[in-house]
Amino acid sequence: MKVILQNLTMKFPSRDRKKHQDVVAVNDFSFEIPDGKLIGLLGPSGCGKSTTLNLISGLLKPTGGRIFFGEDDVTDLPPEYRGIGLVFQNYALYPHLTVRQNILFPLENLKGKDRLTKAQMQEKADAAARLVQIDALMDRRPGELSGGQQQRVAIARALVKMPRVLLLDEPLSNLDARLRLQTREEIRRIQRETGITTIFVTHDQEEAMSISDMIVVMKEGIVQQIGRPQEVYDNPRNLFVAKFLGTPPINVFEGQVREGKLYVGQEAVLDLALGKENLPKEVYVGVRPEGFLIREDGPFGCELSGVEVMGRDISVVSTHKASLNPAVRAIVSAESGPLAAGAAGGQVRFSLKPGKVFLFRKDTEERIL
Repeated sequence: MKVILQNLTMKFPSRDRKKHQDVVAVNDFSFEIPDGKLIGLLGPSGCGKSTTLNLISGLLKPTGGRIFFGEDDVTDLPPEYRGIGLVFQNYALYPHLTVRQNILFPLENLKGKDRLTKAQMQEKADAAARLVQIDALMDRRPGELSGGQQQRVAIARALVKMPRVLLLDEPLSNLDARLRLQTREEIRRIQRETGITTIFVTHDQEEAMSISDMIVVMKEGIVQQIGRPQEVYDNPRNLFVAKFLGTPPINVFEGQVREGKLYVGQEAVLDLALGKENLPKEVYVGVRPEGFLIREDGPFGCELSGVEVMGRDISVVSTHKASLNPAVRAIVSAESGPLAAGAAGGQVRFSLKPGKVFLFRKDTEERIL
């Protein structure tokens, strides 16, 4: 099911009595979600991603804009008539009911022509349980299940009616690191098997990038960038997106453009492409951690702080007076040779990969190169 958001806006009254302006939680959000895709809504706490999900579900009514499921305008429809499945952050399972009874609950509330026989309901519940691989747990209660198992029950309950759209609100935030990895892989598998259009809200960029077909990066209610995860990572539209995506985070420096060269501090660290000489003189320079190459004669010198062995890769930790980060982190291959070849007197020298270096305006923080 294709989902279309047209100029979606949500305002709330300010809690500050001295301020009479409304708080804009979602600001003029337009986006077409293709049928059968998994979309990640990504951003820091308070950016408007959960509000957007609640608008799509019908739990909130927008201040402005329209919502379409396919050709149907669902903006004014209550949640129960939209054909959605919704999984909450805290799972919202009924503790006194068994797994089977929790999954059956949405079916037991169907009325009119949608009403099913008991046999039909049991068949659908069993199918949903098999899909999420909890068919051996049907007689247990939520208190007897692990966090990951409870999450699967919540997903099965959301899927049992085969919704047109599946909505997941921070579904992995209550799980430990190992379970998060396993469960996000399960969500990807389930979405592919069912083909249901799925919208996944998270503040964890690694989660969003690992399983989403497309990601939507939000900040203060405004969409910053939409695209495939790798495309957004490789081509951030602004400094916020560049800083938000990536682990370790991008390294940001104060830089200058002079005579066709990029300077960080007093060193010319990169030759700029022809036609790029007319850039602003003062810029922010972003360098991805994998954008460094250790070179004894490299143009970019940093003060070496330490080396972290990560197995296949090495994290070289250093400092630089022009850095806006507490530490400069470079990820280099463990096979690239001993660090000593590029380090002398407490200093390590680098060359930079041009494709991993971005320039941003200082006033707007928009990307210019």
